[in-house]
Amino acid sequence: MEIKSSGSASKAFAVFLKDLKSELRTRYAINAILMFALVTVFAISWAIGGAGLSEILQASLLWVVIYFSSLSGLSQSFVKEEESKTALALRLYCPASAVLGGKMIFNLILLSVLNLLTIPLFGIFIGLDIHNFPLFIIIIILGSLGIVATTTLAAAIISKASIKGALFAVLSFPLILPLMMMAISGTKKALIPESVISLARMEIQVLVSYVVVMTVLGFILFDSIWND
Repeated sequence: MEIKSSGSASKAFAVFLKDLKSELRTRYAINAILMFALVTVFAISWAIGGAGLSEILQASLLWVVIYFSSLSGLSQSFVKEEESKTALALRLYCPASAVLGGKMIFNLILLSVLNLLTIPLFGIFIGLDIHNFPLFIIIIILGSLGIVATTTLAAAIISKASIKGALFAVLSFPLILPLMMMAISGTKKALIPESVISLARMEIQVLVSYVVVMTVLGFILFDSIWND
């Protein structure tokens, strides 16, 4: 079991490296998510015209930007394998769990890059009054993990469909909605004065449960999705 686990981990890392090298050559996904994030942040900034926003509006708009920006890049996880005809080779080389693990790692790195750019820009042009940085970081990390776990599985499901973009958004949004609600609520509590981590205990517990459930469910279902 130990040797098998080690082999799966190395193949998952190989899948991640393959996607990383491919992305560094084309820069399709990262350009898509960054351009979408930039345009969205500037559009919102222009629309509100410098008006002060409440904590709930700041939190809601931040997660709307993160989620919809991520859709433009994370959907490519498996679509590009089908379009470039490399899916069959990947099926022969890697077990399904290694493929999903590698794709999740790559998407997590991609979403982390998005967050590193989007959050500072959002704070500068729209406003983000963070009073509890540890809580804010915890919510961002858990929310990002949940988005990656859900959208990577959704990308595998729609990869063979003819209308991929629209189907990806329709399929992923209902699954992401509970996560978004908790992430927005937790982020709002990090923005209020005299905030403490215990104030968002429920949100953190729900987000952790969501990440665990979606990750485990993904690995259980992925074999049949990938090899169907």
